Amino acid sequence: MNNFFRQVTSWGARVGLLLAALVFMASLVFAAGLLLALWLLRALWAKLTGRPVQPWVFKMHRTDLWQRAYQARAPDGRGKAPVDVIDAEVKDITDVTDVEEKRP
Repeated sequence: MNNFFRQVTSWGARVGLLLAALVFMASLVFAAGLLLALWLLRALWAKLTGRPVQPWVFKMHRTDLWQRAYQARAPDGRGKAPVDVIDAEVKDITDVTDVEEKRP
């Protein structure tokens, strides 16, 4: 009798997971269909008004993103802050201090 309940529980879990996967897949198909319908309506409206159909795109310029991320900002958050540049110059290689190794 214990084996029977174990098998019923196992099959119930499998059926539950299958139903959850089907619901998830149906929601993805519905979302894709909704996006397709919106794009087709947009294309139809463009054709009716005589404008060219333009695709939905996300323009990404890497240099703009880099400059925006690493741009210096003023303390109030507007504009560029004055940049302090420290010009370090090594005049001779003998100016560099080397680390002495320590024995364990």
